[in-house]
Amino acid sequence: DHLYSLPGTAGEQPYWDSKTFDYGKEQVRHFLLSNVKYWLDEFHFDGYRFDGVTSMLYRHHGHTDFVRREQYFDEEVDEAALTYLTLANTLVHDFRPRAVTIAEEVSGMPGIAVPTADGGVGFDYRLGMAIPDFWIRQLKEVPDEKWDIHAIWHVLTDRLPGIKTVAYAESHDQALVGDQTLAFRLMGKEMYEHMDRASQSPVIDRGMALHKMIRLVTISAGGDAYLNFMGNEFGHPEWIDFPREGNGWSYAYARRQWSLADNGLLRYAQLGEFDRAMIALVKKYGILRDGYPYNLQMDTQNQTMAFSHGDLLFVFNWHPSASIPNYEVRVRVPGRYRPILSTDERRFGGTERTDMRGQHFSYPVQGDELPRIRIYNTSRTATVFLREE
Repeated sequence: DHLYSLPGTAGEQPYWDSKTFDYGKEQVRHFLLSNVKYWLDEFHFDGYRFDGVTSMLYRHHGHTDFVRREQYFDEEVDEAALTYLTLANTLVHDFRPRAVTIAEEVSGMPGIAVPTADGGVGFDYRLGMAIPDFWIRQLKEVPDEKWDIHAIWHVLTDRLPGIKTVAYAESHDQALVGDQTLAFRLMGKEMYEHMDRASQSPVIDRGMALHKMIRLVTISAGGDAYLNFMGNEFGHPEWIDFPREGNGWSYAYARRQWSLADNGLLRYAQLGEFDRAMIALVKKYGILRDGYPYNLQMDTQNQTMAFSHGDLLFVFNWHPSASIPNYEVRVRVPGRYRPILSTDERRFGGTERTDMRGQHFSYPVQGDELPRIRIYNTSRTATVFLREE
């Protein structure tokens, strides 16, 4: 009490069994801001992810339902914490203009990722924390055939305009310790026996297909930046667990097995190759700079969604078994469309049921202002098409 924190219960974070800083005390702010500068200066950090920002912003620490806009600016807001965060962002960007700051903030407070010059708190991005929570809940609780494509779309696009969001498919809970990685959640112990390319396993086939689809839809629809924890891009089967009392201070899991991704006989290499192709596509066509995806089609019966970014058309068929020849997909602009990336390509461990050399010409449809193309809409597959004149 009284030193770095407010006295009594006001200085406690009851949900974390910890103390909170007294951001209104000048010496505390000086200490915290000096710490921000220290890591930038001495260790050349290129930015920060500020943890638990929601807990800092509100006296109730975010443990409430935000149902009215007024709640973002009522008496529960800790103005001293808001001032400190604004000062911290100002310091970071003044001292190192290219540094990036990211807020782990779940309330959606307007202005959190708006420049201080425009009256905002000054973060460059906020984390889209609902996205990894959604995916892990889907895999735990909902069978494939009952996945709701409208729920997927809502979670990925539910963000305020102008607030740059970092999308990610799995969080540090799945990457480090506490939960399972998406790959292990999808494939389980089968990963220890059937990840060689010669092995046959429907569990592995399903897991790899959904692993690629989840990552592609997250990066293409979920935000303005993309976060990946090391090893998850190639489906590492285990988390990183640093030595601690709970594991007997063991170093056994304090590493990533990079050899898995380098071994051409294993399917991890195929997942890694897909990730590289996906990132290259995103960079080449500026997908993350394009803002919200344009929703073209939501086919609930066939669990198929289609959207676009510029000249790219994305088609996701989440259905576990429905492959549909001559499937009609709406497109924004007439032209010739050809596939340039598919999660089902052989080089990525798929069966390549779609001809990657195919061409699809648009045609008008009476009663619809948008033209359409016909494709072979294969199950558990995401395909990206490029429009050409």
